[in-house]
Formats: sequence, C-alpha cells, structure tokens
Amino acid sequence: MSGHRATTAVYHCPFCAEEDLWPVEEPRGAWECRACARVFTVELVTVDTTAIPGRLAEEDARRGGQA
Repeated sequence: MSGHRATTAVYHCPFCAEEDLWPVEEPRGAWECRACARVFTVELVTVDTTAIPGRLAEEDARRGGQA
C-alpha cells in the first residue's frame, strides 16, 4: 500500500463509547474524543473474506455446489 492509509469516519470512542469525536491533524488520521480527552487512530489491517457467509455461498455455487 506504499504507506497510504485510508481513513474513514469513526462514530464511537473505543475507550468510553462517547460520540463527541473530532478529527485532528497529528497524528495523521487521528481522532480526539472530547469526552475522555484521548486521541486515537483506527486502522483496518485486513478483511477475512472466507468468513463472510455470502462469499462462502458464492464460492460454493461457482464450484457447482460440490463440497
């Protein structure tokens, strides 16, 4: 990914569960929780597509329903 991080909106603080969140400039992609005074980042490492039920059915159909 060449150092590029995709950021998205975060709706709840992972520490106190409040919604009073504001983006901050540093560190890049960080959020400030004004309820508990923490600054944090959230990063998606991977998505395990093998555990998605629709994906399993899709792959099964492609193989002709064979287990």
